[in-house]
Amino acid sequence: MESATMILLVSVISLSISILFAFLFGLHHHLFFNKNKSAAAAAGGPLPPGNTGWPLVGESLHFLWAGWKGHPEKFVLDRVAKYSSSVFRTHLVGEKAAVLSGARGNKFLFSNENKLVRAWFPSGIDKIFPSSTRSSSEEEGIKLRRMLHTFLKTEALRRYIGKMDLMAQKHFEEGWENKTEVVVLPLAKDYTFQLACRLFASVENPQQVDRLSKPFNLLASSLFAIPIDFPGTPFNKGIKASKIVRQELLSIIKQRKIDLAEGKASPTQDILSHMLLTSDENGKFMQEFDIADKILGLLIGGRDSASVACTFIVKYLAELPHIYDGVYNEQMEILKSKAPGDSLNWEDLQKMKYSWNVACEVMRLATPVPGTFREAIVDFSYKGYSIPKGFKLYWSATATHKNPEIFPEPEKFDPSRFQGAGPAPYTFVPFGGGPRMCPGLEYARFEILVFMHHLVKRFKFEKIIPNDGKFVVDPMPIPAKGLPIRLFPHEK
Repeated sequence: MESATMILLVSVISLSISILFAFLFGLHHHLFFNKNKSAAAAAGGPLPPGNTGWPLVGESLHFLWAGWKGHPEKFVLDRVAKYSSSVFRTHLVGEKAAVLSGARGNKFLFSNENKLVRAWFPSGIDKIFPSSTRSSSEEEGIKLRRMLHTFLKTEALRRYIGKMDLMAQKHFEEGWENKTEVVVLPLAKDYTFQLACRLFASVENPQQVDRLSKPFNLLASSLFAIPIDFPGTPFNKGIKASKIVRQELLSIIKQRKIDLAEGKASPTQDILSHMLLTSDENGKFMQEFDIADKILGLLIGGRDSASVACTFIVKYLAELPHIYDGVYNEQMEILKSKAPGDSLNWEDLQKMKYSWNVACEVMRLATPVPGTFREAIVDFSYKGYSIPKGFKLYWSATATHKNPEIFPEPEKFDPSRFQGAGPAPYTFVPFGGGPRMCPGLEYARFEILVFMHHLVKRFKFEKIIPNDGKFVVDPMPIPAKGLPIRLFPHEK
């Protein structure tokens, strides 16, 4: 009797869920379709072709699944082929969206920054980076980019190359030498995080760096997680991790204020000092809490993108001996031209042309930031389709980099693509473009080339799992197993 009752109860629940689902789907479709028909009519044309997907979640699961399978470009390229259009409509991270693909789409979005579109981040970002100023992430980002320009331009970074070289040498001595096997990804993260801590906040104490770095994996993974703040969810873990890092940063900031007042720290030694001593147009200084959030964001950017690039450089050098030989020969020529004990300098990095071509081809195949969002701030038309104000716009670097019409044989590793003038404008976009191009491009180039120099001058290496090419995108591409390799030190 109880069994029969249970079966009946399950049947009733299943039927109720089905009815509710059908209602929600119909309501979602009705509201979305009619609202956007009106918006499209107001904008003066049809919406792009596309599909809004499931109620509430839209096509977010398809979008995320493509990344988890290691091919984020498939979400875009499959739909471009399906709709025979380089712009299509979808529904991502809870928002109505259009995807603009290819060089033309990249150019349109980059060229119309703050005219037709502006940067947009999922609402959950403000929970991870709360601001006491009540200004938006976009406004705070603009202020930060202005501040960064002084510190990250090539002329300013040149004096940092020697320090970067010494830190790389110490990193390889402590983390790689006298070992037969290592896992690359966590080591690459250590390397880029140590450099970022030094550049942005002059933090070099190993214990202090370690306290900052431990919560970072949870924090980075939460940035584009579904914003559900329940215990145990990635988003909740990210919020908790950001609080831990922020508290550590606040103690660093308080100590820096004391050191500046006592003359123990320089006003120009790093971005932290600059933030503490620079007022806005109204004469107001940034609060400690907001400075901590800015430094937190810089550490995430300085750690994750470059560590992904370094990790995949190791992967491809291990898989392609002729590419390794080209990098090795170039680096040995530079090493031969230097006196023993001399650090790398600006002129040395300028000679690393083949090595940088290799790094660029790695970033084409495993783009550290697969794509980002913009938001339409006015109604406008693109390729005959209407984009209503408020629509989110996604541009995909990976879909551009894997497009066979732009890069023939896109899965083939070919550094010669970057010789001479290199790829056409707006086709190679690992650092974005336009006013929002990554301000740390030169900094990333320096730290990647220094890493490559110290790696190949010490070792040859092979993958421990030869046929394991699997990687996932969450939210950046990473090898599923962290890339374990076996080291073969060069004879001295």
